[in-house]
Amino acid sequence: MTTVRSDDIIDGVRSRPFIPATWTADAACRDADPAIFFVDHGGSAAEARTICAGCPVADDCLDYALAANERHGIWAGTTEKQRRTMSRQKGTAA
Repeated sequence: MTTVRSDDIIDGVRSRPFIPATWTADAACRDADPAIFFVDHGGSAAEARTICAGCPVADDCLDYALAANERHGIWAGTTEKQRRTMSRQKGTAA
């Protein structure tokens, strides 16, 4: 379990333990630089998508991103716009 250092905490916000989902231990990105997955608008996500393409837990990652409504970054090789579309389609299919 990892706890955020006190000098990384925003004033008035208490730290809490970070407990990653069990599937993250098998993620292809576990040792990659997180910046690869959070590119600036208009930047290339090719490196992130390449890592995600060979990931054994990409389905779990996508499920998490959709359930958590992740609005930033590449998750399971998808952009926020792609996930938003998936969520809308899933909502209309129900």
